[in-house]
Amino acid sequence: MIALLQEIILDAQASPLFTGTIRRLAITSLPTKATVIIGVRRSGKSIYLNQIANDWLSEGISKENILYVNFFDDRLSSLKTIGLDLVIQAYYLLFPNKKSRETVYCFFDEIQVIPGWESFIDRLLRTENCFLYVSGSSAHMLSKEIATQMRGRALSWELFPFSFQEFTDHKKIKNELPLNSRQRLLIENSFEEYWKCGGFPEVIGVDKTVRIKIHQEYFDSILFRDLIERYDISHPRALVDLAKKLLENIASMYTLNSLTGFLKSLGHNVPKGSVAEYLKWFEDSYFLFTVRLFDASYRRSNSNPKKIYCIDHSLIRSVSSGILLNSGHLLENIVFIALRRQYSEIIYYKTSGNLEVDFIVKSQDETRLFQVCESLINPTTRQREINALQAGMSELSLTKGLIITRNEEERIEVKSGTIEFVPIWRFLLEAGT
Repeated sequence: MIALLQEIILDAQASPLFTGTIRRLAITSLPTKATVIIGVRRSGKSIYLNQIANDWLSEGISKENILYVNFFDDRLSSLKTIGLDLVIQAYYLLFPNKKSRETVYCFFDEIQVIPGWESFIDRLLRTENCFLYVSGSSAHMLSKEIATQMRGRALSWELFPFSFQEFTDHKKIKNELPLNSRQRLLIENSFEEYWKCGGFPEVIGVDKTVRIKIHQEYFDSILFRDLIERYDISHPRALVDLAKKLLENIASMYTLNSLTGFLKSLGHNVPKGSVAEYLKWFEDSYFLFTVRLFDASYRRSNSNPKKIYCIDHSLIRSVSSGILLNSGHLLENIVFIALRRQYSEIIYYKTSGNLEVDFIVKSQDETRLFQVCESLINPTTRQREINALQAGMSELSLTKGLIITRNEEERIEVKSGTIEFVPIWRFLLEAGT
């Protein structure tokens, strides 16, 4: 096994690094903590590790100081019983002079397939002169699990599928504002493509039929490999039916009682507590996200209806029947994911007059309100969206509000302050997403 590991290490050092489209995720690496890249399946975590390694090489680090191992390699399956210590032994047998003298940059991809990987990483941080980078299937690499099992020796960073800005990076289209008229047209056309194919790198540029098939395989992998197998779910069909129900009703309200009742109507005898666990696991795997109501009381906030969003708007189209989908909800999903890249918590707001504002986010510097409406051409729709946002601004003492549309652009003054209408492509570029 030592000889095989040495061969794998040397092959990795000799092979050119495929870095793909450079991601806009900025991380900070510390020699005292493992850098853990988490996110949904097929979001590009392995390629991102290559980009980090390439950055170190560009700073003059020798390839010999790069230790890269992909543990999904079937030749390494025996490590599950032998243990991970052979990896570091094999490396230092190749380069004994580096032991305790030079910094080694370790990249361990899919390490979660090897039992006991957490204690191995913890020991390397304590005993070796190294930077450690780890990625893997998201359901096995949850930040809270890492925090518990590695006793504070890890920093976790979330990697999502391509943002719109990364998508245009991939297409080599200028996406830095301001834009001239030709550049704006290219961006608008690019958004139409992004609208259709979404952000998973693998589906960009492929035929629609193939894209749908790939998305459906992602859906199956997330549910069966990340959730059903891992948690040994006793009602797997119920989990699948619940996931499809939520995708059919994206950006809509749900309650635990309504979802439990829905499953019961299909013949699934699943208790409400199990449904709550399913929802938590969906979020843990970066597949579906829940948004609760803004309320000073967490109990009231948590007991009110919640809204649901998906990691990728195009995946929704590929998996759902499309009967209940509407394009306005897909637009709202895109805005949610753009905000989720920047904020760990996003909530929705109900005014005292029971008007709904889609999103409220808080940072140390400010509180912001966002409304999403595909078109404001209809006067009734326009006034409804303005009234909700204006009421929210007034109640929260805010002077600015944003309505994100498909194509419309305008700025109006209201009693509470300024409301700006922004087309989705501009919002995504200004947000850096």
